[in-house]
Amino acid sequence: MKSDCSTSAAPFRGLRGPLRSSEPVRAAPARSPAVDLLEEAADLLVVHLDFRAALETCERAWQSLANHALPEEPAGTSLEVKCSLCVVGIQALAEMDRWQEVLSWVLQYYQVPEKLPPKVLELCILLYSKMQEPRAVLDVVGAWLQDPANQDLPEYGALAEFHVQRVLLPLGCLSEAEELVVGSAAFGEERRLDVLQAIHTARQQQQQEHSGSEEAQKPNEEGSVSHKFLSLPMLVRQLWDSAVSHFFSLPFKKSLLAALILCLLVVRFDPASPSSLPFLYKLAQLFRWIRKAASSRLYQLRIRD
Repeated sequence: MKSDCSTSAAPFRGLRGPLRSSEPVRAAPARSPAVDLLEEAADLLVVHLDFRAALETCERAWQSLANHALPEEPAGTSLEVKCSLCVVGIQALAEMDRWQEVLSWVLQYYQVPEKLPPKVLELCILLYSKMQEPRAVLDVVGAWLQDPANQDLPEYGALAEFHVQRVLLPLGCLSEAEELVVGSAAFGEERRLDVLQAIHTARQQQQQEHSGSEEAQKPNEEGSVSHKFLSLPMLVRQLWDSAVSHFFSLPFKKSLLAALILCLLVVRFDPASPSSLPFLYKLAQLFRWIRKAASSRLYQLRIRD
């Protein structure tokens, strides 16, 4: 019997020695319902591929955390559960092609961007940059990086570099990227040089694209100007042809009378004055020459027809 008692107590010696009847039996800590819901949501997501049900389960778990918080539960456990719920929810929204809702869905639980877990923020950057919408997370990540409480986190340096590579450089925010890299102590010297080199390369490409667009625009402008100069003589000739055809659609005497009236109104000379006779003679010759030229042109057009 003695050996039986010692044998039955052997499994407990590895923990705190033999169990005595005078020591109270400690009950296992109560498990949060959110943990069970988290496991259920992960199972729905990975095994059953029921993304809508997985998202709804995550939302029920969040509500459970808000309504049934356990006082004896460690704070770190609650934070890990919340972060894991966000990861499952983000994956479910992405699978349902509702990735545009990810940022607003996450922020409804954390209220402000500064409180987002680094892992959740990294997933948001990765998702929106992959969908070619990095501007959607620009302000959120910027606010998170500027918060002094986050700058002491071990993930800060990697997240800042990820922000530069995935958000700032694709958007062309080179000055902001350079300021972040130079002003942050989270970058090691080697990593800082590598990121600054990437920013320098992006700036050179931006300048080349800008100069290339300007050079491509110059021939277009020159072509438009030359086209304007070429079209000006054609316009004058069309106006001249129109004026000639209009004049010679009238009888010759009426055209001459219209020119005389115009001269009376504009030049205000006296037709009865002897000094006006040379001008009237030259005007008549001019009209005869125009009429002769127009007649010959009409004759040539009729021959072609």
